[in-house]
Amino acid sequence: MITLDGWRANNIWEHSPAVLDLYARRARGEAEEMTCAAQAAELLAEVAHGGESLLDAGCGSGYFYHSLKARRLELAYYGIDATAAFIELGRAHLPQLGLPADRLSVARIEDLEGEVDHVLCMNVLSNLDNYHRPLERLLRIARRSLVLRESIKDGAEYRYVVDKYLEAPRPLKVHVNAYDRREVLDFIRGHGFEVREVLDRRARGKAEMVIDHPHWWAFLVATRR
Repeated sequence: MITLDGWRANNIWEHSPAVLDLYARRARGEAEEMTCAAQAAELLAEVAHGGESLLDAGCGSGYFYHSLKARRLELAYYGIDATAAFIELGRAHLPQLGLPADRLSVARIEDLEGEVDHVLCMNVLSNLDNYHRPLERLLRIARRSLVLRESIKDGAEYRYVVDKYLEAPRPLKVHVNAYDRREVLDFIRGHGFEVREVLDRRARGKAEMVIDHPHWWAFLVATRR
């Protein structure tokens, strides 16, 4: 018998109670701010202006909203995530803290259409099969800028590995990719953007082990020409 719940059943983020608890605490503003969220907010402050719109692609439970509020960045915040459980947490907790529930949507990057002033995407594309189509969609909808944090280094590496830290009925796999720096930069420039790389404050140019596999985190700030 074929069912149509394969996406959710095989989505690793739906099978980690520890991650769900963490994302709930982040939505409530109870967890320590992530270093990358703080740095992303500072980078956005350099290119964004009050009253403009921001889409957080792969927003989790929408906790980046707290980073904006803490710095009084008056941006109209919207978030999407393909993991319904994360969006449900954000909709449950963030309205009491000022973010309307309808600002958070269950969607994949490929579902996006239209325009927004600024786009933020952190720690998402490295867990997809490849970056080309989703990154193209993000660049297409960004009127002014895109702030991207992904695993980027000289020379690409692709892995499809079992995540051993889940509570799932069977082993589930995830992509753990590192994309080639020059290729990604050229791809962004080819879509009409200037782009600069910024040293990630947490990783500082070194590999960080996540689920036992190396990630070379780096920020890219792309501004439309």
